[in-house]
Amino acid sequence: MLSSVANIFKVRDLRNKVAFTLAIVALYQLGANIPAPGISFKAVQELQRQAQAGGILGFLNLFSGGGILRLAVFGLGIMPYITSSIIVQLLATVIPKFTEWRDEGAVGQKKLTQVTRYLTVALAIMQSTGLVYLFHSGGGGLFGSAHIDLIPDFTPPRVAFIVLTLTAGTAFVMWLGELITQRGIGQGMSIIIFAEVVAGIPAGGGAVLAEGGAFKFAVICLLVLVLIVAIVFVEQGQRRIPVTFAKRVVGRRMYGGQSTYIPLKVNQAGVIPIIFASSVLYFPVLLSNVIPWAPFRDFVNSHLQPTSFVYIGFYGLFIILFTFFYVTITFDPYQQADIIRKQGGYIPGIRPGPSTERYLAKILNRITLPGSLFLAVVALLPSILLSLWHINAYPFAGITILIAVGVSLETLKQIDSQLMMRNYEGFLK
Repeated sequence: MLSSVANIFKVRDLRNKVAFTLAIVALYQLGANIPAPGISFKAVQELQRQAQAGGILGFLNLFSGGGILRLAVFGLGIMPYITSSIIVQLLATVIPKFTEWRDEGAVGQKKLTQVTRYLTVALAIMQSTGLVYLFHSGGGGLFGSAHIDLIPDFTPPRVAFIVLTLTAGTAFVMWLGELITQRGIGQGMSIIIFAEVVAGIPAGGGAVLAEGGAFKFAVICLLVLVLIVAIVFVEQGQRRIPVTFAKRVVGRRMYGGQSTYIPLKVNQAGVIPIIFASSVLYFPVLLSNVIPWAPFRDFVNSHLQPTSFVYIGFYGLFIILFTFFYVTITFDPYQQADIIRKQGGYIPGIRPGPSTERYLAKILNRITLPGSLFLAVVALLPSILLSLWHINAYPFAGITILIAVGVSLETLKQIDSQLMMRNYEGFLK
């Protein structure tokens, strides 16, 4: 292992990519810790001492590395980009123009990326405006009993300037992610998400230790190690569907006759279903701060908290449903069967056309079910344990582990491929 790490520094190009990526991550962490202009620093310190991040604020705070509690320059993090990417992917299945762009290849993908950028800026404006009002009005109960005004000078010019700062910070973070993809190592947006969620692990672990004690903290750490091993095992798992291309003669040359495969991962959807499920379950939390109906507000406060068993049950159900929903959108059996047919290929023993489509749909459903159950178990197991022990300090341990391990594996694969190209021994055996 140490020799593999040393090999990274022997390759100048790879060494520069790793250093560039680390520099971008350090720049992001700097921006996530600098409050926006006009924010009371004393109020931020008081809020961080008193606030118990929960509800929608806790979920957004997870994807900002803690920056949202201090309304930092990069306080919104990459969440607006994630939301806009999901929206564009969904619209690509219902809007004919987006579907046409999706099928155009690199040119169409460039157009969809541009739409995603514009939508990210629009979402950042709306989200930053809502957060500025929320933090001025004491948080609306979303972060506990603390009612602290982070913006004492609440004037239209000051509010507009803070909104502009947060929106510009989101656009800058989006640009940083693209820079990592182009000039660094790994997928840029995933690396930034990794940096955001990992930044909160030490504080979350310390809160669990303080609230639960040494024994419970040790049990949770052991559970985390078991989950990491399970995540690595499942993330590497895939079903390979063989595809054979028929021979054809063009002029005097013969093409085809090759065999390849379609890799279908067990966890095809990644962490997206967990984000979907969390967003849906936190929508009632937002409504409870708007609808002045006492029974509804009491139900939300009592049962729709991350350590409530009602919340855990709905959370697991939504994760399974959204996994099937997202996989169906991202992998279209009809489109794949049509591409195979047009390229002169076929799956051995399966007729091209509708038979191939039905076969791919059947295989997809068979591997999606264990993948969805795996996601639900990883997301819920730490929450169940924390709920049994009445520990409310760190309710997002499962999604944090999944993101951290998943992004680490993908980044290691890229480093490994770079080393193998230069005849070095990689990390993965």
